[in-house]
Amino acid sequence: QVQLVESGGGLVQAGASLRLSCAASGFTFTTYAMGWFRQAPGKERDFVAVISRSAGSTRYVDSVKGRFTISRDDAKNTVYLQMNSLKPDDTAVYYCAAAPALLRSTPADPKSFATWGQGTQVTVSS
Repeated sequence: QVQLVESGGGLVQAGASLRLSCAASGFTFTTYAMGWFRQAPGKERDFVAVISRSAGSTRYVDSVKGRFTISRDDAKNTVYLQMNSLKPDDTAVYYCAAAPALLRSTPADPKSFATWGQGTQVTVSS
């Protein structure tokens, strides 16, 4: 059974940090690029960050560059999103997703991602 399970969300104050985790199972993790997306109420699901197979490449949306870091642990089939200096605009449901990809590919289009987690809520208060 292909599955992605996110954890680590919560309610924090502006300026705080959170680390999201996404545990993958049911597929060959090392052959997939892994991404994080987020969806705020009333808005579309937006790209946040992606990491290629073997962690050779990463890509971020401009609004999180320098604050968020995506990483992966292939031994644990887990991808992480370290979020620092959180802002109220970061409030959203955060989704983990997996995309079958070439070795250094960093897709950002949601249509490239075949598998999605259930999401974890991140709320940043001002």
